[in-house]
Amino acid sequence: MASDALRSQVAAKWQEAFGRLNKNEQGIAGLMAFSKAWNLALALLHPRKLDEPKEPADIDTIKTAFTVINAGRRLPFLLETFLEELQKHYYLVQMDVEEYMSRFEETEDPDFVRKLVLRLVAWFKHWAPMSELGTTIYSAYTLSFQTHLFSIVPPSFARGFKVLIASTLATSNSSTATSDSAIETDDLNAPIWQAFETLGLIDRYETIIATIGYEFIEQHVLEACTGEWSRPMLVELRDWMSDKVVPWMVLIYARGAANADEARVMLQGVGSRFDFHINKTLCDLRTREIFDIIIDFPESSGALYDLRDCLQRVDQRPALVKALRQANRKRLLHPGADTKLILSQYVATIKCLRLIDPPGVLLFKVADPIRRYLRDRPDTIRCIVANLVGDDSDSPDSLLDDTLDPSGTGGVGGSGTGGNNGQLLVNPATLVDDYSDPNWDPEPIDAGPEFRANKPGDVLSTLVSIYDSQDLFVKELQVLLAQRLLSIPISSSDQTSNAEIVEKIEKERRNVEILKLRFGEAALGVCEVMLRDMTDSRRIDAHIQGVQENVVHPTIISQHFWPALESSSLSMPGQFSALQQTYSTAFNTFKPDKRLKFLPHLGTITLHLELEDRDLEVTVPPLEAAFIELFAEKNTWSLEQLMEGVGGVDRGSALKALLTWIDHGVVEECVDEEREGLFRLVEVVKEKGEDEGAGGLARQGVAAQVQAQEAGGAGVQPAASAQQQQAEQMRVYWKFIEGMLTNLGGLPIDRIQSMLRFAPGYDQTVEQLSLFLEAARREGVVVCREGVWKLNK
Repeated sequence: MASDALRSQVAAKWQEAFGRLNKNEQGIAGLMAFSKAWNLALALLHPRKLDEPKEPADIDTIKTAFTVINAGRRLPFLLETFLEELQKHYYLVQMDVEEYMSRFEETEDPDFVRKLVLRLVAWFKHWAPMSELGTTIYSAYTLSFQTHLFSIVPPSFARGFKVLIASTLATSNSSTATSDSAIETDDLNAPIWQAFETLGLIDRYETIIATIGYEFIEQHVLEACTGEWSRPMLVELRDWMSDKVVPWMVLIYARGAANADEARVMLQGVGSRFDFHINKTLCDLRTREIFDIIIDFPESSGALYDLRDCLQRVDQRPALVKALRQANRKRLLHPGADTKLILSQYVATIKCLRLIDPPGVLLFKVADPIRRYLRDRPDTIRCIVANLVGDDSDSPDSLLDDTLDPSGTGGVGGSGTGGNNGQLLVNPATLVDDYSDPNWDPEPIDAGPEFRANKPGDVLSTLVSIYDSQDLFVKELQVLLAQRLLSIPISSSDQTSNAEIVEKIEKERRNVEILKLRFGEAALGVCEVMLRDMTDSRRIDAHIQGVQENVVHPTIISQHFWPALESSSLSMPGQFSALQQTYSTAFNTFKPDKRLKFLPHLGTITLHLELEDRDLEVTVPPLEAAFIELFAEKNTWSLEQLMEGVGGVDRGSALKALLTWIDHGVVEECVDEEREGLFRLVEVVKEKGEDEGAGGLARQGVAAQVQAQEAGGAGVQPAASAQQQQAEQMRVYWKFIEGMLTNLGGLPIDRIQSMLRFAPGYDQTVEQLSLFLEAARREGVVVCREGVWKLNK
């Protein structure tokens, strides 16, 4: 049983509620008016089907009804009742969602998603309360409608929404963003974007919308910029975004803007993000292409400028270093790459990274593996020096064209490395920063502790600094310069005029003068002597020829100032010896305080051969000329007799010299069952078809013998002798090879070849050494793994 106090409290509440609803009217008149207003409001807010129109109502009557409900403090209950009714009837919306999405899943046509969105907007507007009822009811309705909608859409809706967004981007109108007038509302995409906003899809799927924009940008960047390196593309990409992407962005992020200026303000933040993505995408693309861009330099300068600008906007420097180091390791730093190619790519890398990053931090990080690899290659020094004094010094990529910048501002290391009077900067680690310099900049934040110690002034200095000392380069430079000077004739001939000879010598002199700026006067003093010897040789030869004409035109060198030249026991027979003696006598008359010593194995000799049925004019090395001079004494010689007639040469060189005359058809091998290795002069060339006889077979036998000697392979009996000679010659150097592999471990064949050059009399090619090592491998003496030869223990 309820207590008296509870009964009293309930009665009081009842009276209070009745009074509030009845408004102190007579009887229940006020309560009846509230009931009428409540029913009118429920009828107005009741959810109906789309084909069921709303009943017409007077706005003043509706406002009066809601005023009565609000005065009775029943408006929250009315709203709650309305939202419950909305939930009960939401199955009508769900039926449309399922129908349209099933069609989309079958066809993947985004048009069904578009129709669904417009249908949902129709439902939203059909059920929406009148705006005159206030924002509270409308906001509660909007939140409830969107909440129920997001709870019933299937997972495939996000995919369909993404496809639909992409279609709107493809048809974006560029006039909206570029016009200074009010933004046009009749754009093709404006209705659908207005529908997205009404349903709350823009806020819910903001990530998907941004992803569509990013993917659209990435696709265009890849299509427009892949392989396009000749001109900068970043400005064009930004113009393209202004024309194609910004109008689409206006509909999303600047909806409601009254004019273009207001739209620009609203787009400032999101526009910055999209511009960042353009830079990042282009930077990623150029990072993947960086190795080929460097190969194509300087034609690829445009891509490098883009990469430089992108790196200032996007922090992708570590990724660039990693990509370039991986590409170098895979495509450049391996035994199959020629040293000249590696050096060329390294020089291009220096120039490209200097353009991207003037302080040189990127170059320091990328160059270290290349420098270490080049340091281990035996022919690196020779290739660098050959580029300095070789024929390729006229090429656009010559190291000589990269002249020293005395101010030091053009170097890899930036400022603070100049002022050395043209001397080579090998170890500038002792330099200190001048903090009083108004142009001083601190080291980049990603520079390592060893960065300053690796900042030489120019490309050549960078290459030379691979090694600890420049003496190796200077010595190699002297050797190559000597070889080039000795290849220049002293006097004119049918092939070379006096003007061409002078031009070649002056070219070498210019090279030396340029190199003095890098290596110093003292280091290249020997080169000055060699150049002076060339000029003196021409002057002395002109004087001697004026006194007594002679066909000998020697280059007269100062023995103590030229690199050591290879020695030989060759002595020229017959007329060659007489011509040399005649020239020596004339020289001693002109220079009584000096003596002339010929090196007969160097140089070339032009011969005019008069045979019975033909005349030949050939230019050959001295050994070939000596052999053919012996054939002038008698027509038939054995190989041993020929070798003794020229003072003694090795059998390999003798066979090569005879092969020259065999190729010219001047000498052939005799077929003698009692004595092998006889050669005779061919005075008359045999008619076609006569080679099928004994003479033809003999000539084929000599060719096979020489080929087998060069290839190191086994053959028929005439070739066996040459093969044995080759093997005997290489066995002499086996002890050298065995000692190398014992003391130094595994070595590549190039390293073995370079070290064998120090062995007395070694004149084999890399190919011949390779064949010898292959033969040793077949015998189980050595093994080869990944291009490295080792002793088989």
